[in-house]
Amino acid sequence: MVTEISDQTFNQETDKGLVITDFSATWCPPCQMLKPVINNLAEQYDGKVKFTSMDVDENQQVQAAFGIQGIPTLVVKKDGKVIDQLVGFRPEPLLKAQLEKYLTE
Repeated sequence: MVTEISDQTFNQETDKGLVITDFSATWCPPCQMLKPVINNLAEQYDGKVKFTSMDVDENQQVQAAFGIQGIPTLVVKKDGKVIDQLVGFRPEPLLKAQLEKYLTE
């Protein structure tokens, strides 16, 4: 399951464990292509990785704080610290390989 979050709930929702936040917008075609990939990975990694999503049009504070200029952007946090940012669409096998790397670090 992917949790919709906002500027107000970002820190609370992403400070424990491995969390992937999808920064996207409804008008962005690559963002819409990434949604089913994120949903599949959320099911496969349930209990190991938390997936969250933020609409950049409605939530601009966190977006600005991370310097996000292109979407989709995935911000990866582990125990509250940003460990990676992935910009642009990635197919599921590539994202899955990245997740495995994060889980073993």
